[in-house]
Amino acid sequence: MKVAITGATGFVGNLLVQRLHAKGHKIVVLTRNTAFAQKVFPSEAFPNIEIVAYTPNASGSWQSVISSCDGVVNLAGEPIGEGRWTPERKQEILNSRKLGTQKIVEAIANANPQPNVLINASAIGYYGTSETATFDETSLSGNDFLAQVCQAWEAEATKVKDSGVRLVILRLGIVLGNGGALGKMIPPFKLFAGGPIGSGRQWFSWIHVDDLVNLIVQALSKSEIEGIYNATAPNPVRMADLSQTLGQVMNRPSWLPVPAFAIEALLGDGAIVVLEGQQVIPKRTVETGFEYKYPNLQSALTQILN
Repeated sequence: MKVAITGATGFVGNLLVQRLHAKGHKIVVLTRNTAFAQKVFPSEAFPNIEIVAYTPNASGSWQSVISSCDGVVNLAGEPIGEGRWTPERKQEILNSRKLGTQKIVEAIANANPQPNVLINASAIGYYGTSETATFDETSLSGNDFLAQVCQAWEAEATKVKDSGVRLVILRLGIVLGNGGALGKMIPPFKLFAGGPIGSGRQWFSWIHVDDLVNLIVQALSKSEIEGIYNATAPNPVRMADLSQTLGQVMNRPSWLPVPAFAIEALLGDGAIVVLEGQQVIPKRTVETGFEYKYPNLQSALTQILN
């Protein structure tokens, strides 16, 4: 199998490339920074990888490489939890997903032969935030900024079905692994200054990075997997429970809460990512028979930290 991947040098994409390469598949890495990608995936260690320069929000010669691929995995998008959400930043967050996906779908439509499947990332921000509601793949969307971004993102991906290509949209929860969100939470705990962020009552819907990569690999290979799936573990927790479990695994106290105003001062509107949340259940994902290696938080954090 030959797979084109955007966001391949990122936290999730890097592991996905390694997993597919280890299985003997060929990978086309679509990247804005070829020099960096070549350092991440040196040819002597990754002989089955082709690195192609691309501009996410513009048509170009890069689109022709899609013709030789069996599948496309679109993970690219500006980080949402870093820096204040200025009007310019919000536009970058939206465009990187909406326009980037638009150009991928355009490339697939013009490919000959066409790939069999597009796996497109989305996010559980689609559902909006709530301390009381429970969301699954059939739930309606929210109306805040992140929900609007996800709606636009998914709408562009859905157009690939006009080409008769199988579409899988994965609404990602908070991905836990060596890096990402967890990497930012660990340092205070190491300094005996860890604790819940904000009220501690907000929901934290998460997935271990290994499970996410396995889910993507399964979606690439199984033709019966189609449509929208929540890429979250089946056991979401509240922020207070996350902090307590993290403290237990690290053998550190978890009594010092981070006040909401401190996060808001740092991130502005972007504080919604950590101060508010949603309880998301992967109903359709479980129904596919997908087997989680890390279905509960204790096992996930123990594997990552120990």
